[in-house]
Amino acid sequence: MNIVNTLSLNSNRKIKINFNGGDLSSDSGMLLIHEFAQKLGLEQLLEQDFSTNDNKTRKHTDSKNAIQKIYQLIAGYFQDDDADELTSDPIFTTILNKRSLASQPTLSRFINRCDEICLYQFKLIHQKLRERIYSWKRPDHLLIDIDSTLFATFGTQEGNSFNSHYRDYGYHPLVAYDGLTGDLLSACLRPGSSYTSKNTVDFLKPLLDEFNRDYPDIPLYLRGDSGFADIMIYETLESNGVSYAIRMKENGRLHSAASFIEDELFTKTKDNQIDYAVSYGEFFYKADSWLYPRRIVCKIEKPEDQMNFLYTFIVTNMDGSPEDLICFYCKRGLMETFIRESKHGFHMDAMSSHSMTVNANKLQISMLAYNLFNWFRRLVLPRSFQKLQVDTIRLKLLKIAAKLVRSARYLTFKLCSYCPYKNEFYKTLDHICELKQQE
Repeated sequence: MNIVNTLSLNSNRKIKINFNGGDLSSDSGMLLIHEFAQKLGLEQLLEQDFSTNDNKTRKHTDSKNAIQKIYQLIAGYFQDDDADELTSDPIFTTILNKRSLASQPTLSRFINRCDEICLYQFKLIHQKLRERIYSWKRPDHLLIDIDSTLFATFGTQEGNSFNSHYRDYGYHPLVAYDGLTGDLLSACLRPGSSYTSKNTVDFLKPLLDEFNRDYPDIPLYLRGDSGFADIMIYETLESNGVSYAIRMKENGRLHSAASFIEDELFTKTKDNQIDYAVSYGEFFYKADSWLYPRRIVCKIEKPEDQMNFLYTFIVTNMDGSPEDLICFYCKRGLMETFIRESKHGFHMDAMSSHSMTVNANKLQISMLAYNLFNWFRRLVLPRSFQKLQVDTIRLKLLKIAAKLVRSARYLTFKLCSYCPYKNEFYKTLDHICELKQQE
């Protein structure tokens, strides 16, 4: 022990402190993430299918830089600068099989080399990873929740513009999540001034083609808010066999068509103008741009202690009662939780580069980190952990202290003896080992 670097506490002189504990890390739970990623084959896919337009021979390859960035995001180290602080961390150097991590300048140069071809490569990698995940646990059906959000920008970044809906400057990306599992199915960066439904057909078409080609037995459903009430979207979904429920903006013609539902609600509330009341109904409606009428389900409600009525109109090609379809649509609010976790938990909205293409590649790397963690959470974590947010799982399962002990043949990580979640750690490792393809 180095006596010179040992300190005593004034509150209790018997307590001594120093930083000579050996090869310690506070991220030993990342061993579980690495084991899962190896089982999934993520690193092999990156080595095989991903590279930038760089002809130089480098100590830190593109695939190694990408997986390092993914692991850093999952562990909560969002900035490239964090690589300099982790450069000799025993956990990260072990799972990345390096003597030292790539530095901040190396990671920044790597990100800046990413171009349109890299975006295409990331999409193919996502498709292959999804195929492997579905070989372990195939979904009974796919529920696509589509939405847009705001990624804030600062300065004169390419594509940065004012978005009137959010009343702020930034990008206005499209995102599509699986409403049942939280998987991020697709994400696309757009200029901030883009209207909600702009390029939505081009955004959805590759995803629909993939599922119709590779998983034709999985029924497809889609939910979207009124920003996606567009004839081209309806026709694309119908021609690809997708059942949808999309909210429509109110207008005079819809109110006129729903007058019989409004009359029913008036009758219900005639003798009681205080309590909450609601009526449901349906009708067929044809907008001027439509070739034929489509089914509209409607909900009209009178809030408690109010005299005005609130209207909800949903265009759909699905069967079911109006009440059930309205309930089905309203559950899409869960995706706001997915978006919030993607942003706050994986820094998905970090748009720090001047180049929009580079920022789009950052989005794809964050998407890989988010999905790797989400698959890890729902496929191998104990049931008691599967509903927890990423920050809670990081605190309980990833941020576990460990000491590395080296011998001639082995690297042994000695984890905290008093870790309260050691049983969950062992169960997770068992679940990873038990993963196998479905018959």
